[in-house]
Amino acid sequence: MKLQVPEHIAAIVPYPPGKPQDELEREYGIRDSIKMASNENPWGPSPKAVAAIADSLNNLHRYPDGSCYSLVQSIADKLRFDPEQIVMGNGSNEVIEFLVKAFVQRGDEVITSHPSFLMYQKIVQVRGGTNTVVPLREMNHDLPAILKTITEKTRLIFLDNPNNPTATVIDPNALEDFLFRVPEGVIVVLDEAYIDFVDSGLRPDLHSLIRDRASRCAVVSLRTFSKAYGLAGLRVGFGLMSPRIADCLHRVRQPFNVNNLAQIGALAALEDNEFYELGLQRNRDGLAFLQRELAALGCRCYPSQTNFFLTDILGDAAELYEAMLYKGVIIRSMKPYGYSHLIRITVGTTDENERLVVALAECLRDLGRV
Repeated sequence: MKLQVPEHIAAIVPYPPGKPQDELEREYGIRDSIKMASNENPWGPSPKAVAAIADSLNNLHRYPDGSCYSLVQSIADKLRFDPEQIVMGNGSNEVIEFLVKAFVQRGDEVITSHPSFLMYQKIVQVRGGTNTVVPLREMNHDLPAILKTITEKTRLIFLDNPNNPTATVIDPNALEDFLFRVPEGVIVVLDEAYIDFVDSGLRPDLHSLIRDRASRCAVVSLRTFSKAYGLAGLRVGFGLMSPRIADCLHRVRQPFNVNNLAQIGALAALEDNEFYELGLQRNRDGLAFLQRELAALGCRCYPSQTNFFLTDILGDAAELYEAMLYKGVIIRSMKPYGYSHLIRITVGTTDENERLVVALAECLRDLGRV
């Protein structure tokens, strides 16, 4: 077979997901592993979401509602937005794809930060756009440097807020000042996948930012049900934006892009506020426990506004990552991101958190770090 693969496609490096537990257990011959690397919700989905999905299984022969009407209405009511400002996606990843499809042509520029979510750059590359990457400054988005990078070819700016993998947030006042300095023709995309975990005083006022205003750029917010709501396996997310931008995205959207079970599960999860709040409290407790215990081991833990955090483990991160695999604990080495001494840990259940601390203490001792 002889394929004519475009250069910009051949140059793409596939996204590296976290190591699956089944793969670890097969390769290392162990059992009962735990995964604390992919920023998933360890407490699972709302029981009401599971029940609603189970009740709908007999309707799998029907196409889903292409407009996601009931789910969109529920999101609009909860967040006080108009339904015309909401675009649903097969995960918020797909809304990123919509934005790039709708607004980026070959040769157009998209600004992202490094490190941040890798899929921004990959989707732009698929489209034939040009990635302009601005390094983080002290683990935060370097807004002044981003402003200096904007050209007449810039179409989109992606800011994950909180940032992944550093768990830092942009000061709301600094963000508003930044937005007024961005040219009107550029769209700033705030990827807020972890916004549910952020302290209320650090959250931007989306109603003000998304509202059409003269002499200011357009803003889009991305949200997901994969994190706080524990529905990562269903792949459902959405974007909040002006109706004009939403109209453009609907023009490039597949007609049945969010499956029926995802819509039903997300709707039930959205209405189970008690379970949602319990999950946030469990995350706060788990984060405090892990950072306290790791600090006692001599590790330096960085502040976090998410369900994960970075910690300096006193030596080579890749070496520790491998040692932890033999303990049946999957974490994330930040060496590929340029942080050779840092690992990223997702908050787990109480039992998982305690097991990680024990395994980490043993590995640090075996590696001569303590």
